[in-house]
Amino acid sequence: MRHSRTALVTGGSRGIGRAVALRLAADGALVAVHYGGNEEAAAETVESIAKAGGRAFAVRARFGEEGALDQLFEGLTAGLAAHGEDGLDVLVNNAGIHLTGSIEQITEEEFDRAMAVNVRTPVFVIQRALPLLRDGGRIVNVASAATRVGSPVQIGYTVSKTALLGLAAPLANGLGRRGITVNTVNPGVIRTDMTSDWTGDPQALAGLASITALGRIGLPEDVADVVGFLASPQGRWITGQTVDASGGTYLGPIPQG
Repeated sequence: MRHSRTALVTGGSRGIGRAVALRLAADGALVAVHYGGNEEAAAETVESIAKAGGRAFAVRARFGEEGALDQLFEGLTAGLAAHGEDGLDVLVNNAGIHLTGSIEQITEEEFDRAMAVNVRTPVFVIQRALPLLRDGGRIVNVASAATRVGSPVQIGYTVSKTALLGLAAPLANGLGRRGITVNTVNPGVIRTDMTSDWTGDPQALAGLASITALGRIGLPEDVADVVGFLASPQGRWITGQTVDASGGTYLGPIPQG
């Protein structure tokens, strides 16, 4: 039996995750669109894929809560089976939470939640996905350019995303003999609902654009195209790497004048 290409995108109903789901579906994959609570957004993403001639289904699981991984994989395997599939080719760990606050402001509860959702969840999503992941598969983790910028008011977020960077190399070594690649994508500031506080302010928007080599902030599709490449057959010889997808944010000293 010939199988279609399949993909799971966590946090796939909005923002970068939605753009990734649309891109992978356009490339021919059956896409499992994971969402945490916004059922309407997930349904709209699935509908958009269907209207474009693709295939997708939604899977709900609220990461950070007990039983979330069981719920995710029960929904995933059921959705795959409903489409005549039993394996996975692409896993994109995109779901995450943002956290602002300096070292003086962050609480233990906030830090623990950021680590649970941004680090612990991807680790164990991968662990649970491995029996489904076919040889020649792709794992792409979405971290953040915050890991190299070092903003003092994103301490918890930066620590969690930096920890996520550490997954790629050991997994790439461990899974390489199966032809499975593992890479990380680091977006910069992207115009999504998560960043609307910044991108909705013209002055802040101009400031962000001024520190970006390409002169603008990113769109979800800018990141999705990078993920799509890494997930494609053309990305077969890249593994264990971090790809900066920030448009050149904070590459060096900011030009004056």
